[in-house]
Amino acid sequence: MPSVSAVSWGRLVLVPVLSAPAPVFRYSAKRAACQIVAPKTQRSARRVTLPAECVTALRAQRAQQIADKKAAGDNWKETGHGLVFTTKNGTPIEPRNMNRPFEALCVRAGVRKVRLHDLRHTCASLLHEQGADARMIMEVLGHSSIRVTMDIYTFGRLDSQRSAFDRVGDVLR
Repeated sequence: MPSVSAVSWGRLVLVPVLSAPAPVFRYSAKRAACQIVAPKTQRSARRVTLPAECVTALRAQRAQQIADKKAAGDNWKETGHGLVFTTKNGTPIEPRNMNRPFEALCVRAGVRKVRLHDLRHTCASLLHEQGADARMIMEVLGHSSIRVTMDIYTFGRLDSQRSAFDRVGDVLR
């Protein structure tokens, strides 16, 4: 599973298109360390269009990281991967550690607590609600087949059911 913690600046173009991370973080409990490895499939390395709000947030993240690097001075640990999300001293963030601040944001925003990874589901649902078809959603999420998307996100079938029951309702009126 591609992790947002493996996105690198070298793969970003801060216009509303993002080249998705080629590397993927895997956490090894045995080694107590993160490893950067190739994605499972070629489809995982993809271009993703972003709304302007995301590009603005990424620019702010870059400015913060530059300030962090300056403040850390000689303590900055360059990974050689140019990661977008790092600790205050430049080391990779273990993916589970990204959930803690995200959970705090959920609490402050007064929304249901979800894992950061669950935003993939939110993204798929929002894209669907805005009229995106299942194939496009599959491409954004990097699924290997439309079946994977449809097995996980049943909105296509639910829409068909809703439409069918609306027609039944029309007949019953």
